[in-house]
Amino acid sequence: MADVYVSWDEYHRLIEKLAVKIDRSGWQFAQIVCLAKGGLRVGDILCRLFRQPLAILYAASYGGQNNQIRGELTISSNLAMIEAKLKSPLLLVDDLVDSGITLQKTSILLQEKYGITNIKTAVIWYKAASRIKPDYYVEYYPDNPWIHQPFERYELITPKDLLS
Repeated sequence: MADVYVSWDEYHRLIEKLAVKIDRSGWQFAQIVCLAKGGLRVGDILCRLFRQPLAILYAASYGGQNNQIRGELTISSNLAMIEAKLKSPLLLVDDLVDSGITLQKTSILLQEKYGITNIKTAVIWYKAASRIKPDYYVEYYPDNPWIHQPFERYELITPKDLLS
């Protein structure tokens, strides 16, 4: 399949659709954990809509040219959050699930390190190659297109480029 290009308007509309799916499910959660960097905007918007606290967990597995080369997954040892401890049930969010490794390993970390046993996952894009199926998603891809998100352009420029 050809690459997929997403505008800012489409990106925000997809996050809103994700929020509606979660809301319509009737599942109540007390905390959102978003995976940085891709899940930051998703988590930010969802925490505002659902009025639930947000914690951030940094996980990275892509690098190289244009951040399109998958490498070894690295997960931060700590969460960034205001609350003294994570609440359960917990919604774990990211922008997409590609291989499924990141969602799988971060779910295990949240269970083992923080004792969270009631976790559901939410992403905008779910690819068939994933080893896990997210609880909530907006778009499903039976193949593995590269999804160009609107903020990716900032990885290719510097502040000096903004002046020209």
